Amino acid sequence: MITAIVLYDLPPHIDRDACRDHFLKIAPDFLGVRGFIRKQFICDAEGRVAGGSYIWEDLASAKAFYNGPWLEGIRSRYGCEPRISYFDTFAIADQATHYAGAPHSPRYTMA
Repeated sequence: MITAIVLYDLPPHIDRDACRDHFLKIAPDFLGVRGFIRKQFICDAEGRVAGGSYIWEDLASAKAFYNGPWLEGIRSRYGCEPRISYFDTFAIADQATHYAGAPHSPRYTMA
């Protein structure tokens, strides 16, 4: 399991409300992406930086997504290159399901 942190600078014409509205609109589009598990759509308190914390089944799925049409969409909408960091996910803790432990492969299951 891979966690990817993606950040990009918001241009001045996209404020926090516009960012939130766009994220709510596009959230369902991620549900059919190969290897995708979960995303938290994020924006900093000042409304200058946005992005996401993604959970992926594997690194290949993450890299395939970020090098596809998604990348051109980020460049077009925000006018910048995204900053992407990849991390191995060793453990998860989920308050909603009370599961804490190793991620199960390829998708984690909740106890």
